[in-house]
Amino acid sequence: MEFTHEVEQMVCVAKGPKHGPAPIPEEGKWVKAYDIKDISGLTHGVGWCAPQQGACKLTLNVKNGIIEEALVETLGCTGMTHSAAMASEILPGKTILEALNTDLVCDAINVAMRELFLQIVYGRTQTAFSENGLPIGAGLEDLGKGLRSVTGTMYGTNAKGARYLEMAEGFVTELALDADGEIIGYKFVQLGVMMDQITKGVDANEALKKATGTYGRFADAVKTINPRHQ
Repeated sequence: MEFTHEVEQMVCVAKGPKHGPAPIPEEGKWVKAYDIKDISGLTHGVGWCAPQQGACKLTLNVKNGIIEEALVETLGCTGMTHSAAMASEILPGKTILEALNTDLVCDAINVAMRELFLQIVYGRTQTAFSENGLPIGAGLEDLGKGLRSVTGTMYGTNAKGARYLEMAEGFVTELALDADGEIIGYKFVQLGVMMDQITKGVDANEALKKATGTYGRFADAVKTINPRHQ
């Protein structure tokens, strides 16, 4: 280590307080973090790319500084899905410091990693006060049946009004309209559930029926329309 001439000529003054860092909450414990291995927690974060064409929701489960589980969900950019595929291979097994300084292929995923890093090292994780945190695999539970991300896709114009395309329940196939032409409900297909049925050998048409449901006052509709074609 090199010192400037001015520093070399200084008188050495003893340092007083040596109480270390302030403790942060981690998985039900208060921890003074000195090294990366002192960090644990599960949390979520959102990132976006420079042109803001797409966004990424990243979920990490960190144990003793190592990313043991990663869930990468993307929206709005076709290329980002391939970047997410690579990120899902890159992230597990890295320390959070390594991951912060790794090219995760897509700016949106890199930004999400940055946001998660801040939450994790400052003790702001979702499991900060949960004893022992969450087991590896907890990230998948966010996806529910069929292991599909919860997405919402809505479109509207001043001339023709709103179109619900995808709701939390699933892929919207019909919109229910009342006598005034206002939306009062919709019919949907749970694609994850339908595909599970098909892979188990259920006939596709039967699987479609089992995965179809309605929301709102669909039965009271004066008219129904296909939101993608009408």
